[in-house]
Amino acid sequence: MPKAYKDYPCDPCSRRRRNVHNSRPFPLGDEDTFQAFANYDMQTPENTRNRLFTNDYGPAPFTVDIEKATLQNNTFRRALWTGEHLQLTLMSIGPGEDIGLERHPHLDQFIRIEQGQGLVLMGDSMNQLDYRRRAGDGFAVIIPAGKWHNLINTGNAPLKLYSIYAPPQHPYGTVHRTKAEAMAAEENH
Repeated sequence: MPKAYKDYPCDPCSRRRRNVHNSRPFPLGDEDTFQAFANYDMQTPENTRNRLFTNDYGPAPFTVDIEKATLQNNTFRRALWTGEHLQLTLMSIGPGEDIGLERHPHLDQFIRIEQGQGLVLMGDSMNQLDYRRRAGDGFAVIIPAGKWHNLINTGNAPLKLYSIYAPPQHPYGTVHRTKAEAMAAEENH
């Protein structure tokens, strides 16, 4: 029987013509099969849902409750998943601390704040950070390649966030317990 779906990535032109993204692993319209797959994810053992994530799980397939993993993280930076083209890191920035003014010439960065509040700074030069926005729980920050940027924790509790780099920024398995440790590693990298 021919399959009634197209493997991802699908042809963008054909997707626009059909106005659907038909990449589900079951035939379209088969709601019983859809429900079976939806329930499968809910059958995860309790010890897996509550585990503390301490390794870099890349480049293997990986599923995580990203909010829980981010809130559990108490290190300044931890690479949770590193692949060839993408990296997911968790960060915990103490009150009054910042990520540190930096620029990534060849990669884009996505930040999602799960807890806390901060000030986002960006600009074309390190001395002209003319983009300034307050951000907190649930906010996303997109940093285009080549932009100078910093994120300052303006609250009284740790700022917990996850960051996605494309391509990866840090070596596989990176763990920096403190900002000082991260800065020392960057100097040696």
